[in-house]
Amino acid sequence: MSDRRLFIGGEWVAPSTDQVLEVVSPHTEQLVASAAAAGIADVDRAVAAARQAFDSGPWPRLAPAERIAAVRRLMGLYKERRKEMAQVITDEMGSPISFSKFSQATLPMLLMGAFADIAESVQWEEQRPGAFGQDIVLRRDPVGVVAAIVPWNMPQFLLVGKLVPALLAGCTVVVKPSPETPLDANLLAELVEAADLPPGVVSILPAGREVGAHLVTHPGVDKVSFTGSTAVGREIAAACGTALKRVSLELGGKSAAVVLDDADPAAVAEGIKVAGLMNSGQACVAQTRVLVPRSRAADFTDALEAMVSNLVTGDPNDPATEVGPLVAQRQQERVRGYIASGQDEGARLVVGGEKMPAGLDRGWYVAPTLFADVDNSMRIAQEEIFGPVLSVIPYDDEADAVRIANDSDYGLSGSVWTAATDRGLDVAGRIRTGSFGVNQPYSMDPAAPFGGVKASGIGREMGREGLDGYLELKSISVATAR
Repeated sequence: MSDRRLFIGGEWVAPSTDQVLEVVSPHTEQLVASAAAAGIADVDRAVAAARQAFDSGPWPRLAPAERIAAVRRLMGLYKERRKEMAQVITDEMGSPISFSKFSQATLPMLLMGAFADIAESVQWEEQRPGAFGQDIVLRRDPVGVVAAIVPWNMPQFLLVGKLVPALLAGCTVVVKPSPETPLDANLLAELVEAADLPPGVVSILPAGREVGAHLVTHPGVDKVSFTGSTAVGREIAAACGTALKRVSLELGGKSAAVVLDDADPAAVAEGIKVAGLMNSGQACVAQTRVLVPRSRAADFTDALEAMVSNLVTGDPNDPATEVGPLVAQRQQERVRGYIASGQDEGARLVVGGEKMPAGLDRGWYVAPTLFADVDNSMRIAQEEIFGPVLSVIPYDDEADAVRIANDSDYGLSGSVWTAATDRGLDVAGRIRTGSFGVNQPYSMDPAAPFGGVKASGIGREMGREGLDGYLELKSISVATAR
């Protein structure tokens, strides 16, 4: 299967180059499909179309209700093909199909509806009395042309989380998906086309980093919304700062699950299965640092060992699979390098660490791995691994647990596990992070703003705050006519 077209300005066109993106199955290591790769000229064409649509087209000038109706049309189309979307994502990046069906396909559809509901409650224009006797009209206007850059690990959830609020705000959007996952992006483009948006409003350009850099620095772009690594995020922030361009960044994480001494080991292990190992550990919110009281470290480590040892690892198309392959061979080698580093630095390998999980002779797999007796200064505790590797870190008392949880460059997610909710809320209030869960992994609720502090990013997505990120406030003073 191959497609040599790009979706630019609302129509399918021939790309400016003959370069292609080859999509290889992480499970079979065989070619799945190929897709056209966008070039620099394609970015220029897409931004020009978006600029024209924003400056002169109808989209920003429609009544908000009309944009909401368009998003609901898109949601209906998405619902009809969400099973296909889940399968495409599993095929191209190896996400277990059970995870793809909900988190990679159904959840993005639900996000569309949640944003449409939020937009219906927005007061797009309001009046307030001025301090000096004049009336003030406050308008919420779209920020302009948006560059939305998304990674491969949660491609649809992250893409929809940028595209839909931008559209509802009245922006026009150029999306750059990851080169590892062009197929689901092109499927979404088909749905956008069927939703019958005005020309120029949406372009989708699968491409590599060079094209993304050109999009970021393009003078026709008013805002950049990026999800990806902290290293790239710093470069984007610098470029946007120089241009005084609006920017939001959702970056890396090294989140902690704080286990208090009254928690149940079996419940904690079941929770960490999701919190730390969702999507085979390829999640920025993964809580891979498991902080346990030193006095009960053996109890919690044993429960985690049993959980990790019994994970079903293998074919991502098998509904029983819990851990699939990693997205690419380079990612497999990266994760294995961290496992070797953990052993070299003195962490105790409890389970996993094998070159290939039992029963598998191909695919970019890493056996689910658990380390114990980890010191928080080790690389496996400080650096984002992005694979199925957990580190158990002992602490002395509650204050020590909070200190260790905060001893990180990152601040994206986290959780606390306890029999006493009030105690958990107290711990949650003392940890510097953008999102947190009490007796659960942080829930990606569409109504809740999501984002990080410190090196985990700038700004928020989802919730009312996610829509606000694509709006500019305009204050208009009104004097009484004479």
